[in-house]
Amino acid sequence: MENFIQQIKTLSSRIERIRDNIQTEEATKTSLIMPLIQALGYDIFNPEEFVPEFVADVGIKKGEKIDYAIMDGVNPVILIEAKCVHEKLHKHDSQLFRYFGTTKAKFAILTNGIQYKFFTDLEEPNKMDEKPFFVFNLLELRDNHFLELAKFRKNFFNVENVLTTASELKYTNEIKKFLTQQWEEPNEEFIKFVLSDVYQGVKTKKVIDNFRDILKKSLTQFVNEKVNDKLQKALSSTDGSQRDLDVQINNEEVASTKEDELIEELEKVADEPVIITTEEEIEGYVLIKLMLKENIDASRIFYRDNKSYFNVLIDDNIRKWICRLGFNTSNKYIQINDELKTTYKLESVNDILLYKDEIIKVSAKYY
Repeated sequence: MENFIQQIKTLSSRIERIRDNIQTEEATKTSLIMPLIQALGYDIFNPEEFVPEFVADVGIKKGEKIDYAIMDGVNPVILIEAKCVHEKLHKHDSQLFRYFGTTKAKFAILTNGIQYKFFTDLEEPNKMDEKPFFVFNLLELRDNHFLELAKFRKNFFNVENVLTTASELKYTNEIKKFLTQQWEEPNEEFIKFVLSDVYQGVKTKKVIDNFRDILKKSLTQFVNEKVNDKLQKALSSTDGSQRDLDVQINNEEVASTKEDELIEELEKVADEPVIITTEEEIEGYVLIKLMLKENIDASRIFYRDNKSYFNVLIDDNIRKWICRLGFNTSNKYIQINDELKTTYKLESVNDILLYKDEIIKVSAKYY
């Protein structure tokens, strides 16, 4: 499993480098889609496992072809419709829908090499559902994506096993999508539902509008408190005492420390909103703690948040910072405390894992 996860992460990193040079659908297939199929364990040169331009006649139309079919001997089990990496996928569901009912395949994938949509026939046999049961983006990978994608590996793929979990996965994703929408912009029905237990007056439009921002703030605070509670429980299970270590630091480190301390002091007195530690920052902090757990006692790893960046420190000492996370704008980054103060662009929190070796190396000077 670890090898599979690393293959997918490597492919994700590769996409970031080469996607601007990919201009056609064929280039997308060979550069992005086929490598993923290979990572799943299929031999793309064996027609018993993988067939390009698979014929899927639709009605009186003969010679209709779908880009790829993953085979179980002579029968297709997964159909794949490919589009150029720069195309949006919402326009092309109907094309795959036509092909689905003409074969024995139970799964269909629509992809542009970055986003993958997995479909089946949960609602009506032999008729592809309008909505996918599983969607993932190779540039925004999460742990659960690896687990679901792994079910489609050649040596583990079982139609019945995948179908039994597809329904739950589909509706779990739909519920999460709904909650995300309400988190960002709660609609009137959702506000009314919440107010039914907390506000006894008449729910007029003015009342609903007044509660919209209050609800959004409440949701944000609720999630942040839950995340922080879990983090505090994890930290309380270890020895939280700080060690008074004498560290010889050079002039450059002193200058950097003074700059950091000045930033913190300025932000404390600035007439601006209070600093809010986000869920992404906490996720990044937890990832880094896990990376370092075999080298540094978890009780020595701390964080300090400010408006400019999120600091990960050893011994809660600003002089011993390991890295800085910049998640306050759309241009996410991580800065490593090496000799060059190297900065890497991040697309998602999980991209921190790409720099595990650099983070461990920097932390070594504080062992």
